[in-house]
Amino acid sequence: MQTPGRLIVDVARLEKGGERYLGETAPDLLELGESEFVIPVGGMIYDIMAEAVGDQLLARGVVRQNLRCVCSRCADVFETLAEDDDFFCATEINAQTEFVDLTADVREAIILALPGYPVCDEECRGLCMGCGVNLNKGACECGQKVKDGKWSALDALNPDVF
Repeated sequence: MQTPGRLIVDVARLEKGGERYLGETAPDLLELGESEFVIPVGGMIYDIMAEAVGDQLLARGVVRQNLRCVCSRCADVFETLAEDDDFFCATEINAQTEFVDLTADVREAIILALPGYPVCDEECRGLCMGCGVNLNKGACECGQKVKDGKWSALDALNPDVF
């Protein structure tokens, strides 16, 4: 069965004790839509051991995806890796099952591993709230102290009361 770029396990010919599947899916299979903040670079990379155990096909291993992201703090573009080192899935099989497509399971594992708020560096200082300068590249010269308005009601409280 030829399905370029997909992770297909040939259950009918699977060796006793399982087989190792190592490769990369087609680049467009992650299907993140029109996101400009997280862009896949290449296909999903997998290193999976698949084994038929009773009425189950068990697959476990590592799945990875290289990504180009926009930092949620400073808006710089950087590259990172989303990975699941403990990938596992179980699929029901029977005597008539010839092939199992694990591509959707690998895709789901990568999506769950995507960073919620990607940052270029844990020490990223972000952008100045007043003038928008990238604080990682230099000091802000706007001289404006931006106050966080949601705490302004506390400024009016009398400190002697507490």
